[in-house]
Amino acid sequence: VRFRSCDGNKKIHFGSSEPEDFRVGEDGVVYAERSFQLSAEPTEFVVSAQDKETQQEWQMRVKLTPEPAFTGASEKDQRKIEEIIFPWQQYKHSSSLKRQKRDWVIPPINLPENSKGPFPQELVRIRSDRDKSLSLRYSVTGPGADQPPTGIFIINPISGQLSVTKPLDREQIASFHLRAHAVDVNGNQVENPIDIVINVIDMNDNRPEFLHQVWNGTVPEGSKPGTYVMTVTAIDADDPNAQNGMLRYRILSQAPSSPSPNMFTINNETGDIITVAAGLDREKVQQYTLIIQATDMEGNPTYGLSNTATAVIAVTDVNDNPPEFTAMTFYGEVPENRVDVIVANLTVTDKDQPHTQAWNALYRMTGGDPTGRFTILTDPNSNDGLVTVVKPIDFETNRMFVLTVAAENQVPLAKGIQHPPQSTATVSITVIDVNESPYFVPNPKLVRQEEGLMAGSMLTTFTAQDPDRYMQQTSLRYSKLSDPANWLKIDPVNGQITTTAVLDRESIYVQNNMYNATFLASDNGIPPMSGTGTLQIYLLDINDNAPQVHPKEATTCETLQPNAINITAVDPDIDPNAGPFAFELPDTPASIKRNWTIVRISGDHAQLSLRIRFLEAGIYDVPIVITDSGNPHASSTSLLKVKVCQCDLNGDCTDVDRIVGAGLGTGAIIAILLCIIILLILVLMFVVWMKRRDKERQAKQLLIDPEDDVRDNILKYDEEGGGEEDQDYDLSQLQQPDTLEPDAIKPVGIRRLDERPIHAEPQYPVRSAAPHPGDIGDFINEGLKAADNDPTAPPYDSLLVFDYEGSGSTAGSLSSLNSSSSGGEQDYDYLNDWGPRFKKLADMYGGGDD
Repeated sequence: VRFRSCDGNKKIHFGSSEPEDFRVGEDGVVYAERSFQLSAEPTEFVVSAQDKETQQEWQMRVKLTPEPAFTGASEKDQRKIEEIIFPWQQYKHSSSLKRQKRDWVIPPINLPENSKGPFPQELVRIRSDRDKSLSLRYSVTGPGADQPPTGIFIINPISGQLSVTKPLDREQIASFHLRAHAVDVNGNQVENPIDIVINVIDMNDNRPEFLHQVWNGTVPEGSKPGTYVMTVTAIDADDPNAQNGMLRYRILSQAPSSPSPNMFTINNETGDIITVAAGLDREKVQQYTLIIQATDMEGNPTYGLSNTATAVIAVTDVNDNPPEFTAMTFYGEVPENRVDVIVANLTVTDKDQPHTQAWNALYRMTGGDPTGRFTILTDPNSNDGLVTVVKPIDFETNRMFVLTVAAENQVPLAKGIQHPPQSTATVSITVIDVNESPYFVPNPKLVRQEEGLMAGSMLTTFTAQDPDRYMQQTSLRYSKLSDPANWLKIDPVNGQITTTAVLDRESIYVQNNMYNATFLASDNGIPPMSGTGTLQIYLLDINDNAPQVHPKEATTCETLQPNAINITAVDPDIDPNAGPFAFELPDTPASIKRNWTIVRISGDHAQLSLRIRFLEAGIYDVPIVITDSGNPHASSTSLLKVKVCQCDLNGDCTDVDRIVGAGLGTGAIIAILLCIIILLILVLMFVVWMKRRDKERQAKQLLIDPEDDVRDNILKYDEEGGGEEDQDYDLSQLQQPDTLEPDAIKPVGIRRLDERPIHAEPQYPVRSAAPHPGDIGDFINEGLKAADNDPTAPPYDSLLVFDYEGSGSTAGSLSSLNSSSSGGEQDYDYLNDWGPRFKKLADMYGGGDD
């Protein structure tokens, strides 16, 4: 290691951070203090330089790496490796070295991709001319060296030999830009860094690849040669500027091959497909399939790599075929007065592609329908023309129509087509006469008539007409269809309308002075038809209603002030038979005018008030005479029920509840009485129902013996036989068979035929004389176990003998229980503890001799 000061006169002392391993002499030579093996990883330590006078110290890091051993052959190859020398020069008039500005570029290094090695493969040697006087160390930086991807290029720090460690791929990285450095042993830069460019030479290692495996294109039918169809594109990962990436296209096959095997061609450089022959006809060939090949190496079939794709070219339709009618004349018929009816189907043929504008037909009428009674719609599925009636047709006016129609496509024919652009046909439509409905003239008919027309008066004549002039049928018949007030009747033959009641303008069936009635006229055609007509009667008002007071009830105070009551006159008539009205009080009784006074405040309103200072509280009927302005006048006397009451300072009644209760209206009283009667009827019905229910219950009890009531009782069945009194059986064995004396047992030799063979008797459990109810279950279970272990018992699921009653039993029958002849020594008092269900048993066995 060397230390160089600016003035060159400093006395430097070298030191090492690892003195046990390395020592630095005064001349900068580094010595190993001991023997040790260097690893593949660099060994680092720090060398310090200290000024002996100023004690100023400088440091630098040293990395030691094993030096590779070179054989003789490698040294020979190394001498053949190109050297890259750092440029420098010494000026004549200066003893110091000056850097020379770089004014030339080191030529790049070309390295083929996919090299097979061996690796590391030496590329160039980097050297500085100053390595003769100095010990230098070389390094490279940049992507591929110390930057990702790292480790591709390495350099020998001593010799400056630059090598590559693995094969390169141009498609990943096409070139590497490295920078070479030269420093002395102290790490000081000796030369300016130089740039090294390593270009990866492309090799033809990638096939062309189409962007799509299947390409779709279209071309109109009838296209001229040279018409552009589509462009197919392939890419090659190799260098596009070299032959490895230069592609050429060609068509390998065409299907189908009609009308020519070479209907298309392709630009071998751009991939554009164009037509080269005429005769594209969609009606004959609708689609072509081409196999396209792309080859690199400019299409060299020997050295180039190839790939294929499919091009599907659809021949699109153009309007080269007009629609043609399938017949020259079409026929149809339509009943008169029918609309939205299809009367004829016009069919056409078109060779163009269905459901396109070149196939869809448009129909129009060119003659025979001046009034526009028909239209032609197109069926979107079948392309048929539907002749439809849009306006009613009268058979009596037109019996037949002959229409001229034309059909054409939605788009005009293509240029150069020799066919006419449209097709024409004739449509003959016959109108069918049908029985039409009669109609009233006029409808509605307006009649002005004063109200009050008496019943039986002739009002008007309302007749109808039959439009069927060519049908033989009798005259029309009339009937009433709607008459809300039932005021009218119509003569069924001549249509004369007369009244059946007095016409009243004030009726609820009259709206705005207008009364509407509907009548029906019917013929006898096939089928019978009818028509309706409306008669509107405008009723003129007459003064047939007298005015009445409103409201009917009012309240006032018993003192003079305040005691005014506002009343209104109401008249169902209209002007001039209504207001203004005249209000007055009658002369009799005299108390009316003595106690009350009335003043008209407007044409329809008046004010009633007390004439005297005080009137005793109560309810008063005040008659008021109201006269209208009709000619002649109509007047009436209306009773106003006035409730006079005591009032507070604000004029409000304080005893209004008492007065209202005292003056309960007739309607309210009737409603209360009805409610009371309904309530009494309901109570009476309930009582009758309860009595009827009790009678039915008593009748049922008479039919049933109280002792036969099965609820909570012991059932008593009819006895079969004469009973215990007629038979000499001792039934005590049924209660305690083991208590019999031995001499009472039947001799062994006398046995019944159905008895089982004599074996050792099994030990069955014996029930106690007075068992507890809870022991019954245990007794049954123990008996079941003993029977299961009995070898003389019959097998399971076999015919069992149930008449065996034990050895020596004297009981001949189990038909009844004799409660008086046996069991006298038993104590049955415990039956009384078992509740009411066992009361009869307790009475039978525990009640003594009786």
